[in-house]
Amino acid sequence: RHLVSLPRTGCPAEMAGQVLLATAGYDHTIRFWEAATGICTRTLQHPDSQVNHLQITSDRQHIAAAGNPTLRLFDIGAGNSTAVRTYDGHTNNVTAIGFQKDSKWMYTASEDGTLKLWDLRAAGCQREYESGSPINSVALHPNQSEIVSGDREGHIRMWDLQQNACSAELVPDKSKSIQSVSIARDASLLAAANVSGSVFVWRLGLSESSAAGGKRASTTEQQSTKFEPLQKLQAHSNYVIKCLISPDCKRLATTSADQTVKIWDLTSNFNCDQTLTGHQRWVWDAVFSADSAYLVTASSDQTARLWDLSQGETIRHYTGHHKAVTSVAMHDHAALQES
Repeated sequence: RHLVSLPRTGCPAEMAGQVLLATAGYDHTIRFWEAATGICTRTLQHPDSQVNHLQITSDRQHIAAAGNPTLRLFDIGAGNSTAVRTYDGHTNNVTAIGFQKDSKWMYTASEDGTLKLWDLRAAGCQREYESGSPINSVALHPNQSEIVSGDREGHIRMWDLQQNACSAELVPDKSKSIQSVSIARDASLLAAANVSGSVFVWRLGLSESSAAGGKRASTTEQQSTKFEPLQKLQAHSNYVIKCLISPDCKRLATTSADQTVKIWDLTSNFNCDQTLTGHQRWVWDAVFSADSAYLVTASSDQTARLWDLSQGETIRHYTGHHKAVTSVAMHDHAALQES
């Protein structure tokens, strides 16, 4: 069943009590919210540094917070606010975190130029890949065996975890820093955004050797991803900080230093469907609801907002942070499955 809207000022009915929503930023706190009401239900302290990125595990048990230079894992259900595990190894800001689909391992990227893999059932870092430039963003391919990274020198790299090497490299706009990368859930598209306000989109596929004969390659056979340039958008007049393909693969959201969020229709020649206005400063992060009908954004104006994309309007504000909010994480898959 799709999420059902309440009256115009309301929120999705299924959001009450079933959605995990958290924000963090420069005030050294992680705040959990009732998505439907905007009430802050819990605050965790992150005293060592600002929080650059948040990610919730698929089982909803833990939340990871990327700081400088440490990453901390918190138990969402625990009564105390002490991190259950700390991951050391990066030497600069940790800019991105992600989890394998079953949360067996985690990947992190940093301004120290490295991409690291961590087995959550073991101690220490198991693998490290050197980009040679500060990494701003990473995304895990749905095949769970490739990770794409975007760095400050304008490089997009595909890291093949089976071959343990970089399998492809793209430089879409010379040395202009890649701020964000996103891979569609159906593995059809890759989007990347840079500091000049441009967004590049590629169609993804398998290389000829991988697709030969129409057979599925064995687990020991190399399956390399190929990239077909599809679109370049001059999305914003200022930095694009985040680009994100929706779970249904029909929309692309871009957030910018120009204080706006734009929604692009991937099924209709990349038309700009909506420009969401209301934030008063840079918009740093965004996350879609599981059904792609709603978007939560985080901004330097110290707030987060919930947007109903059918109306293009803010239907809830999340206020309580005292400095810039740079990250938002949401998990509402269970709500959709149960409803």
